[in-house]
Amino acid sequence: MPHRSWAEPYKIKMVEPIRMTTREDREQAIAAAGYNSFLLKSEDVYIDLLTDSGTSAMSDYQWAGLMLGDEAYAGSRSFYHLVDAVRETYGYEELIPTHQGRGAEHILSQILIKQGDVVPGNMYFTTTRFHQEYAGGSFVDVIIDEAHEPDSEHPFKGNIDLVKLQAIVDEYGADRVPYVSFETNVNLAGGQPASMANFREVYEFCSRYGILVMLDATRALENAYFIQQREGGYHDKSIKEILAEICSYSHGATVSSKKDNLVNIGGFLAVRDPELARRARALLVAFEGLHTYGGMSGRDMEALARGIREMVETDDHVAARVGQVLYLGEKLIKAGIPIVRPVGGHGIFLDAAAILSHLPQEHFPAQALTATLYLDAGVRGMERGIVSAGRDPSTGDHHYPRLELVRLAIPRRVYTQAHMDVVAESVVSVYEERERVKGLRFTYEPPELRFFQARFEPLD
Repeated sequence: MPHRSWAEPYKIKMVEPIRMTTREDREQAIAAAGYNSFLLKSEDVYIDLLTDSGTSAMSDYQWAGLMLGDEAYAGSRSFYHLVDAVRETYGYEELIPTHQGRGAEHILSQILIKQGDVVPGNMYFTTTRFHQEYAGGSFVDVIIDEAHEPDSEHPFKGNIDLVKLQAIVDEYGADRVPYVSFETNVNLAGGQPASMANFREVYEFCSRYGILVMLDATRALENAYFIQQREGGYHDKSIKEILAEICSYSHGATVSSKKDNLVNIGGFLAVRDPELARRARALLVAFEGLHTYGGMSGRDMEALARGIREMVETDDHVAARVGQVLYLGEKLIKAGIPIVRPVGGHGIFLDAAAILSHLPQEHFPAQALTATLYLDAGVRGMERGIVSAGRDPSTGDHHYPRLELVRLAIPRRVYTQAHMDVVAESVVSVYEERERVKGLRFTYEPPELRFFQARFEPLD
């Protein structure tokens, strides 16, 4: 049977006009932003692929929920709707609502990490590692080696290496490892999933040593999709069933609901242990808000509860979401553009080190490529390389990650395939002129999480 085209499982009810810009407009805008895409004004951006976080289009059902939000300071009805949605979908009994994922990361780190602790994880994420270090711990990468190889076609590059994990326990002792930080669909590896077998093996390993397994379940829905498509024994299971099984191999999770959950703001920490929940709620009241709203309004919680149920109502939603990413990825692969392979779940990751091989890493090739893409067609991406990696807090030296990437993260239910065609053509155009791209240097470097507000200028 010939291949049949597919279409999105929704229709467009409302549109938002986009301002078209000229090359001259973009030259002025990127210079004013210090060659940092985070500092661009959204009105100066044509196709915004900076992040898939909080940029999704909500459904009519979610928008209707905003009008029904219960704004009671204590005991909000919408909070209990959210509790029920999390229990039904993720399987965790205890819910701590936060303003977004990093609020949950902060609370989790504060209640579990002691000075001198070591937290193994499958590749760092910027805010996660910051909160772990801020609490006195140290992050140690235990992801499989293939995750650091852009050309590797390993189907589950997000897997944790059990040999590396055993070495951490042997070196530091299980009592110095408060939990394993297990990210689903690893962001900085290129949106790469872990296998169900690996989730199970890590959970069994940690159970033997009394170590907690805490998921970053922000993109667990997409991870569930890849398990369904790539792992034996799961082809006939629903995404909802697979997601529930992933979470069953953990003691809790942090979630930035601005991704899978289809809302523009919100997040939560969810756990099984009532005592952990009690300790978390004590900090929640101090840093976020009362335990029945945390960092969200009632209408935010109502939209979130509906988004959680909506994302697993059928498998069509996530298949179309990942399908659009794959569509762009296949166009770039066909054009010979070096990208992280296999194509991940939430965006395309351009291999800036390979594309701009004439630039040494200390000249920030991913940052330079991000700025050049914006100049070409107004497409905004994000640097995910040496700038994002930051500096070693003890030595002050740059962290030198093996992956030097530009992330083109695709918002959910926002852009059409025609927008993806424009992006692909822009990437190809820049690639053909890649030798003309200059490196950058700092003109301002913040001491922490520098990639958000750093400013640069081109090298002569």
